[in-house]
Amino acid sequence: MSAVIPESEIEVQIRGLMLDPVTNMPIVVLKDIAGDTVLPIWVGVFEANAIALELEKTTTPRPMTHDLLRNLARGLNATVTKVVVSDLREDTFFATIWMLQEEELVTLDARPSDAIAMALRWDCPIYVSRRVLERSRQSANETGTNVNADELRRWLENLNDEDTGRYKM
Repeated sequence: MSAVIPESEIEVQIRGLMLDPVTNMPIVVLKDIAGDTVLPIWVGVFEANAIALELEKTTTPRPMTHDLLRNLARGLNATVTKVVVSDLREDTFFATIWMLQEEELVTLDARPSDAIAMALRWDCPIYVSRRVLERSRQSANETGTNVNADELRRWLENLNDEDTGRYKM
């Protein structure tokens, strides 16, 4: 049984993992696989590390938190089928992890960084709700940062592999 992908979701891939030049906070850059739309999501240092470890296929001597969660799900005969960056409220992104356990679909609320780390460990697709993309643009317009947001988007869309650091796809 596979999950049905609604038209309201856009499949993305990780374009890069980098540091915000202003705040020094990690950014996961998601890019529409069928277009040029990009969505930067600022994440915590530990979550960025969990994503980077899996992007680089680095093994650790003991299971890290997301590895433990993967092992727990496997132990419960569950499979992560997709993750969705599903909402944006008050400048905070929300995500949903979709799992299949014995023919039953289970959804879990998650931070996008954790959902992305899990998607990488399960090698499953990552989606962004069209509504989230619209709200992220609208949020930039409402805060009066439209020019900066547009400049940031253009900059992110034109990144080359060297710009995104060692975390290449």
